[in-house]
Amino acid sequence: MKPVERLKPAAVLVALLAAALLLSGCPAVPVKMPEVEPWDIRRAQLQARERFELSARVAVAAGNDGFNARLRWEQDGQRSNVALDGPLGVGGVRVAAEGASLSITTSRGEQLDADAARAELIARLGFEPPLGSLRYWVLGVPDPAQPATEEVLDPQQRLVSLQQDGWRIEYGGYKAVGGEWLPEKITFRRDEVRVRMIVDRWSS
Repeated sequence: MKPVERLKPAAVLVALLAAALLLSGCPAVPVKMPEVEPWDIRRAQLQARERFELSARVAVAAGNDGFNARLRWEQDGQRSNVALDGPLGVGGVRVAAEGASLSITTSRGEQLDADAARAELIARLGFEPPLGSLRYWVLGVPDPAQPATEEVLDPQQRLVSLQQDGWRIEYGGYKAVGGEWLPEKITFRRDEVRVRMIVDRWSS
């Protein structure tokens, strides 16, 4: 039986270089970018969107207090289900909002509704989140129920910033999701409150 021949280091290097050249010659699969549509059309389509899900990281600063948390948002028609996990006082919180209805479930299993839920949420976050408008802002459009000031559209007909209901929303980046542009980096500001969001995943 002949001994197994071992390649010399130089031969190994040549083989690796050849493989790299072959791979570099393979055409990359192009990423299909969303078509550029007029802003009026994009805005109406996104405002009419009834279902979406997102997972994100948020950093909240409210006055002298602040925290980081994970956020999961599920939108189903007019109902918003939001889960925040992180150092929110004691553990996380689950929020369900639909119109004027609001309820929360704490990490201890305590369930609160209406004014009690609102007070608990403010105590944990340091401010009252505008949940009814947030469902639109996270999509990169204003709440159609209130007047808004839209600022500077980029070449892809996407908002760069927005002012509504005393809040300023800045869009620092978008990602292509299912043939459309959706926000990836968002900053919400009002008075001494600043919320930064980085969306890790979108799904419909």
